[in-house]
Amino acid sequence: MVGEVIDERYELEELVDHGGMSSVYRGHDRLLERTVALKVLHAHFGDDAEYVERFRREARAVAQLSHPHIVTVIDRGSSDGHQFIVFEYVDGENLKQLVERTGPMPVDRVLELGIQIADALAFAHAHELVHRDVKPQNVLIDKTGDAKVTDFGIARSLDVERGVTQTGTVLGTSNYLSPEQAAGEPVTPATDVYSLGVVLYELLTGEVPFHGDNLVAVAMKHVTERPPNLLDQRADIPPRVAQAVERALEKDPAQRFPSMDAFANELRRCRDELGGSETERTLIRGTPVVAAPRPVRKARARRRRGHLPTLLALAGVLLIAVVIGAVLYGGTPIGRGGHHGGGLPAAVALKGVGDYDPQGDGSEHGYSAHLATDGNSNTYWNTERYNSRQFGGLKRGLGLVLDSARVTKLRQLTVHTVTPGFTAVVQAGNSPSGPFTNDSSPQTVGSTGTFSLRGASARYYVLWITELPPNDYVQVSEVTSR
Repeated sequence: MVGEVIDERYELEELVDHGGMSSVYRGHDRLLERTVALKVLHAHFGDDAEYVERFRREARAVAQLSHPHIVTVIDRGSSDGHQFIVFEYVDGENLKQLVERTGPMPVDRVLELGIQIADALAFAHAHELVHRDVKPQNVLIDKTGDAKVTDFGIARSLDVERGVTQTGTVLGTSNYLSPEQAAGEPVTPATDVYSLGVVLYELLTGEVPFHGDNLVAVAMKHVTERPPNLLDQRADIPPRVAQAVERALEKDPAQRFPSMDAFANELRRCRDELGGSETERTLIRGTPVVAAPRPVRKARARRRRGHLPTLLALAGVLLIAVVIGAVLYGGTPIGRGGHHGGGLPAAVALKGVGDYDPQGDGSEHGYSAHLATDGNSNTYWNTERYNSRQFGGLKRGLGLVLDSARVTKLRQLTVHTVTPGFTAVVQAGNSPSGPFTNDSSPQTVGSTGTFSLRGASARYYVLWITELPPNDYVQVSEVTSR
């Protein structure tokens, strides 16, 4: 009750929140003269060993987690039959209250909050704890606008084989429940990835993806239905942001991001893109942003069209001359294939088929490798973000695997990127999983870099990256070869 003093130290000043298991109060720590938050287990659960153990486990779990975006545990104990946990007091509102008050939030704000939440959960996962109840109500927003994850009340250690919650028990909140939770299956860090995906979906649209007449109906939709397309709900969301949320919401945990760290890194890349100028941002619904004033381009285009017939005629004469010269002097006519003499070698179509990460976790976005060879410079493959410009002792490097469809001898490989400054070498081999040997000299790539190859006979080629650019990750927009 408000006015009570817990453990002769903590005075309850105001009821802040009331849940099924416990109530949260703003309180005053008389010993240290500071404001705190107290979570007090409801009295009728005090005799239930399962609930008491779950409550104690929350305190033990969160006490391990010292992170700027996780609410800090200060104390725990029992007083007059009341189980309680003392937390730092966050003066603000929770994320659910914020989105209900403001509606859909700006994309850059959603990304910033998403990164903070993901970093906090990744830290918990590194300590072998899965939250299992990620939802806006469990994210507090302080006066500076930063997010702090709270309420690890049903968190579970990944190494626990038996405990107070078992397979077949559904815990969590149905609007944010992962398919595996709804089906009563074991949870993994991928469970929190899914729930955070639902949270970001709600922040972007103002609505959760699934609605139903009751909790069971909503839970089953998480198992069986795909969420409404984000771009149909809100057209100004950059496609890459939509793709990141959609991947987090995959029904199969194996199809989601391989870790919460990977999810956080992708959100950072989305934020970095959004932070550029309007001409540098990603496509919106497939329509590129104009990079230069239209009137100038149209005027120049009209001037060029006036000379077009003359230019075409001259081009025709030149083509005839080239063909005649080739026949008379033994050259190879255009279109016959092969490469003889000083002309450019024929183009060879490559297909990005995966990543090569022999010293890593195999999660360098191999699923998007094809975007580096799709002919669209606005789509790309990218690495994860690292903390150092050089891999150094972490790993020798990592690479993008390219398939030439048959054994060939490439003469050159050209890379286009918006993250210039990385060092790479082209390697060749006859299996997408290696081994590979160097087929070029190493070089630092600018916005465009062309590697001269030594002509090894191979089907597969790897753009092997050995040093990162200043922004600590590499994005490859397009790769072409001859």
